[in-house]
Amino acid sequence: MMSPLEIAAVAASFLAIWLTARRNLLCWPLNLVACALYFKLFLDVRLYADMVLQALFGVGILYGWFVWLRGRHDTGTVVVMPLRHLQILVGLGVGALGALAIGWFTSRHTDAALPWLDATLSSFSLVAQYWTARRHRESWLLWIAVDVVYVGMFVVKGLIPTAGLYAVMIGLAVMGYREWRPSGR
Repeated sequence: MMSPLEIAAVAASFLAIWLTARRNLLCWPLNLVACALYFKLFLDVRLYADMVLQALFGVGILYGWFVWLRGRHDTGTVVVMPLRHLQILVGLGVGALGALAIGWFTSRHTDAALPWLDATLSSFSLVAQYWTARRHRESWLLWIAVDVVYVGMFVVKGLIPTAGLYAVMIGLAVMGYREWRPSGR
């Protein structure tokens, strides 16, 4: 059943992700609003790792906003930075370790609905968020992988509008990957 909270969260998130793919700085304040809405929604459905993820995204959004303000061409276009192979390996390793730590904690100390899946998606979402804030094109590839699995999880939890949003976000991530060309290409 669609709640007004979920509808508002979906609308704010869609617009924020679209603006991110377009490298528009307005994505950051709108992402803050979407995070707050989803924080409350995930609390209500006991997806605690995703709830905490929204709070951490809030911090990451402030960081990304700062980085993007400093990382622009004279024209105002946000500069895309290369992601080195070692950075990819470290990021994915940190994501895996985070998934294990969060999954262990939420499976033992909370009544989380899907502790291991929720933890894994949350951890790798943090890596993708960091890569997005650092203006790495490859962040979109990780978002695609994470969002595909999120669609299934949200269907299982009965959050159909959110599952639909994440399905659309896969398309937006493809758009972002295509549009985020490194400088000089």
